[in-house]
Amino acid sequence: MDSLSSGSKLYILKRSDSELAPARLSRDYAQELNPQQLEAVEVVEGPALVIAGAGSGKTRTLVYRVARLIDLGISPSNILLLTFTRKSAQEMLGRVGLLIGGRSQQVAGGTFHSVANALLRRHGRAIGLEPSFTILDRGDSEDLINLLRSQFGFNEMGKRFPRKHTIAEMFGKTVNTLGSLEDLVLNEYSHFSEYLTELMKLQEAYETAKRQRQLVDYDDLLMKLRELLRTDETARHNISQMFRYILVDEYQDTNRMQADLVRNLSATHNNVMVVGDDSQSIYAFRGATFRNIMEFPELFPGTQIYKLEENYRSTQPILQLANSILEGAPEKYSKTLFTRKVEGTRPSIVQAVGENAQSRFIAQKILELREEGIPLDEIAVLFRSSFHTFDLELELSRRNLPFVKRGGFKFIETAHVKDLLAYMRVIHNPLDSVSWNRLLLLVEGVGQKKAKDLIAALLNTTQPYDILKESTGRAGQGLRSLAAMLEGVTGEDIMTPPGLINDIMEYYLPILKDQYDDYPKRIRDLEHLSVMAERYHDLNEFLADLTLEPPNESVTDVEAPDRDDERLILSTIHSAKGLEWRCVFVIWLVDGRFPSAYSFLTPEELEEDRRLLYVAVTRAKQELFLTYPINVYDKMTGSVLSKPSRFLDEIPSSLMESWSLVDEDQRYDWRM
Repeated sequence: MDSLSSGSKLYILKRSDSELAPARLSRDYAQELNPQQLEAVEVVEGPALVIAGAGSGKTRTLVYRVARLIDLGISPSNILLLTFTRKSAQEMLGRVGLLIGGRSQQVAGGTFHSVANALLRRHGRAIGLEPSFTILDRGDSEDLINLLRSQFGFNEMGKRFPRKHTIAEMFGKTVNTLGSLEDLVLNEYSHFSEYLTELMKLQEAYETAKRQRQLVDYDDLLMKLRELLRTDETARHNISQMFRYILVDEYQDTNRMQADLVRNLSATHNNVMVVGDDSQSIYAFRGATFRNIMEFPELFPGTQIYKLEENYRSTQPILQLANSILEGAPEKYSKTLFTRKVEGTRPSIVQAVGENAQSRFIAQKILELREEGIPLDEIAVLFRSSFHTFDLELELSRRNLPFVKRGGFKFIETAHVKDLLAYMRVIHNPLDSVSWNRLLLLVEGVGQKKAKDLIAALLNTTQPYDILKESTGRAGQGLRSLAAMLEGVTGEDIMTPPGLINDIMEYYLPILKDQYDDYPKRIRDLEHLSVMAERYHDLNEFLADLTLEPPNESVTDVEAPDRDDERLILSTIHSAKGLEWRCVFVIWLVDGRFPSAYSFLTPEELEEDRRLLYVAVTRAKQELFLTYPINVYDKMTGSVLSKPSRFLDEIPSSLMESWSLVDEDQRYDWRM
């Protein structure tokens, strides 16, 4: 028997709780789960890997396992649920609460980054981090890099020296892959290898600047937590003992850093369950690695593997095609998706003469589906790359078919929102040089040199507002007005986020109108930010949440459309993961586009494209169309694309309805 202490209570658990289950459990789990789900949910001790096929009830399995652990008497505060979005964690724990009541509120749940943020604010002093450190978002990180780049004169070295965005990507990737900048540059950015010395110097200066100003970028949160767990034995032991049961969602999307953190967080035990699908590992471009889920049993010896194969989304004909796509994968956890929805039409594979013929077919078919009573928002067109839909977008507009395309600037990345947050950040942390630089440049008469000189003075005094009030020259009046505003809001007794935004807005509104022609729309975005802030009473929490879990869309995109104004969905496959539609079109299934010509370079990239197709296919619930044009000239490669995707060659013809489009005066005759 094992003992687990939590505060003053002592829980005695048997490794096999089957004898106690009928007397102690509040629910009949066997009645509410299928046999494969139940087997995974009943795990208590030891490492476990749950391979959850598409649509197989992965979330339900996680929710019921958390509920059952608490049902067994394990303290909820000893359970950690790691997800990739805060919304996912909240929804899962909300569902746990519906099963067993309010005890679920004590479970620690959130993203890797939000959990790291909380732990570093509590234990970070051991590695030199004060609890009030500021989190830089990606834009702020790039701005700081650009400042240092200018100070070193690297921006004057010629056009080939990488820009701030590329440099930030390099620095972030070295963190998430646990690699060196030298190896990364030589292997992935060889065209910048002549600047390796300068890049390493810039990286060192970037780390020094953040350390001196108590700034932490998004990737630092994980790196600093890893440093804490590896260097402070007391902290590692205490944190690991606090989180005696760890669950990780979407493990196939983790990077090397996250896998290492899971190992260190469980330093005093092996009670780790990770849930994921190796066949849906499609985020290598973000630093995620397929190897993590394949090597989990090596990282945790004695791992028990469970498989969820019953699909609750798609019909059996669609699943048969999905299973067929995976058969050609050289490395995988074997599984066969099945469903009780045995009836259904076979997926259609449609060959078009050219790109415009493909577009006209899709538009015409969507109109037919709509006439059959299928709403537009239950139909999606999925594609590998954004440019694949340019011709289709024109055709949909010509047919007056409304659509929404996933993509564009995120709400938090818009200039006006970043401006307002910069004021809030310097109020929260007067040492935040990146935010100082942004808001100073909004003052008329302040350029890069003036801002640089002011920041140097501001960071070397305990009375920064006095520096601004004493300013003279063309920018003097503007700087004095800025000081008055900052001093006024800082002097308030209770500095709540919504009140702070309203006060800053009075000062910022004239600047907003002067800076942007479309200021009415931007004002609405800032009003939306103020509404979001009403949920917060603490400025630190508000700023941290906006950085760790930023909203994705502008207010004009999140307003509910009219009921009669449903819109067709156009989406990259990466953005569609986790979603589902009644009818799905997957387009441009031609060698060179899907798989991409770039994926031919390595077997690993080609296999990721195979998994990408599997993800696309498994988004469909009832109807699936795979389309491709032939004899299309590709300007980028200078070649004619005429071969259907090699992935289609591997699918037995018996699993699909094959059609060729014959265009006669733009009316289609489907011929086999």
